[in-house]
Amino acid sequence: MVSARAVAERVTDPELPMLTLAELGILREVFEEDGKVIVSITPTYLGCPAMDTMRDDLLHALGEAGYPDVEVRTVLAPAWSTDWITERGKAKLADAGIAPPGKAPFTAKGPVPLTLTVRDDVTCPRCGHADTTELSRFGASACRALRRCPACGEPFEHMKEI
Repeated sequence: MVSARAVAERVTDPELPMLTLAELGILREVFEEDGKVIVSITPTYLGCPAMDTMRDDLLHALGEAGYPDVEVRTVLAPAWSTDWITERGKAKLADAGIAPPGKAPFTAKGPVPLTLTVRDDVTCPRCGHADTTELSRFGASACRALRRCPACGEPFEHMKEI
């Protein structure tokens, strides 16, 4: 039987299906207690609409793997940061044409302030040109902005730093 941790690590994010929850840094903990599997996940931001789908996907994957008794807990502290995305996850984002986030602007413990600053040094994931332009603050989800590269002319999304 595959370990519950290994099963949970393979579940993908519903908005970024090229990434697993583990690569995205959302999967915090998986352990067994009294025959029950307990999984802890942290949302990328409060009110993330994908949390219910993530929970259902974890329950389904673990159930199919032979773990019928599963509890998925939402953990809010410490708050998720784009710094939790693994290097493999960032590489997968770039391979999918999404500019990965840079270093999060705030790294101290405690509440994470959200800034409205537009980052202007996002590199094009298609051609590597560094001087790109933001077209829209929001892309397919609130986590991503829409940008364009003047060198290759291609639009692309950028995952924002939080």
